[in-house]
Amino acid sequence: MHSLETTPETRDRMSKQRSHDTKIEVVLRSTLHAAGLRFRKHRRPLAGVRREADIVFGPSRVAVFVDGCFWHACPEHATWPKNNAEFWREKIEKNRARDRDTDARLAEAGWLAVRVWEHEKAAEAAERIAAVVRERRPQRRAARSTNTD
Repeated sequence: MHSLETTPETRDRMSKQRSHDTKIEVVLRSTLHAAGLRFRKHRRPLAGVRREADIVFGPSRVAVFVDGCFWHACPEHATWPKNNAEFWREKIEKNRARDRDTDARLAEAGWLAVRVWEHEKAAEAAERIAAVVRERRPQRRAARSTNTD
């Protein structure tokens, strides 16, 4: 076995971790929907870039990512496993580098990436997201004047 591989037991345990529709994602989407915001879920905001956002607000060009504390090394809750430490550090650091690259690619294309940690309160995250989405929402054209002076 290569030194940077995991055991079959670890792979089995990790494969059971949810990557979509986690508790925070479901509650966050429900809260945003209740606030009157409409969005797409689990979409790639940029064509040709294999990076999927958890929640996408197309017209506002806002992509929301709900990041797991373990997988993305949350500054408050990150843990670094002792078993196979080199493998896990490399994996998590690659995730973090990919996150930075994704945010940069989105910004370059006029999008804003919003990152939410899995430990955040959904209501607080939803307020933050709603404010950004409303601020970036395209302005509707003003009704044409019917005044013909």
